[in-house]
Amino acid sequence: MARVVEMSDAAPSIAPPTPTRNSTHSMAGGGLSPQSRSQVARKACSRDDSALSRWAHDKLSLEVAKESHSKVGEHVKSIVFGGLDGIITTFAVISGAVGGGLSVDVILILGFSNLIADGFSMGFGDALSSKAENEYILSEKKREEWEFDNYKEGEIKEMVKLYQERGMNAEDAECVILKMAKYRDFFVDVMMKEELELQVPGEDDNPWKSGAVTFLAFLAFGMVPLLVYAAAGTSSGVADSTLFAISCGLTMCTFVVLGVVKAYIAGQNLIRGGAEILAMGTFTAGIAYSLGLFVHDALGVDVSDK
Repeated sequence: MARVVEMSDAAPSIAPPTPTRNSTHSMAGGGLSPQSRSQVARKACSRDDSALSRWAHDKLSLEVAKESHSKVGEHVKSIVFGGLDGIITTFAVISGAVGGGLSVDVILILGFSNLIADGFSMGFGDALSSKAENEYILSEKKREEWEFDNYKEGEIKEMVKLYQERGMNAEDAECVILKMAKYRDFFVDVMMKEELELQVPGEDDNPWKSGAVTFLAFLAFGMVPLLVYAAAGTSSGVADSTLFAISCGLTMCTFVVLGVVKAYIAGQNLIRGGAEILAMGTFTAGIAYSLGLFVHDALGVDVSDK
């Protein structure tokens, strides 16, 4: 009980519920400080641990939460997105080439060509699409600001009606919106979210940085299926089937890791997350391998002899 007493002494004004065995260790341990408050809160919810939830809200520093989000979480989507696409695409190319009976040197040419070309395509696509989306959102925000400055009453009526449609009575909705309307920037941001369902990008939001992260993740993870071929070279004497088997093993392990990371971020079951990505990657590679066999056998095309 020493840890529980320490927690109570640190916050005498708070009367926390009796901590569970799991939450006592979590609250007293020193490993929570790098995590954001939302991550700890999600963990408390998954454990049905009200004590840990209360501690996460009352005691974990907001400064730590913001720092963790900005340095760790802001590019997670680009890493997972680019990494998954990179390894699945490259492995599909290798599977198709192996199914078609292509030699190791051709597999390396196709694999690295695809890796670089698709990587740039993914990076630029991510950056340009994010940039276009941000520009559209900011143009809508500018319009909402103009409407607020020129016809504030109309904007207030729109928001009151919206809140009423969501279940708030007219008196409460008008009270809330009138208070909110005293703060122009805040009111406009809420309108963007509630009325237009658009999230205003932050001042430090950089689409090109996200595109670069996607590109690097694509290269890093897409390189995995090619590692064994690059290491063996074109004259290693190792059987093609052995190289492909090793490539399959490395790729499947990476599928599972990415799936687990994705599930952890989304707060989903880790085993299910890893299995889903593994199944998706295996299915994609299976289709590519089957098509390669079809071209090789049914159509009589054999590029390795040319």
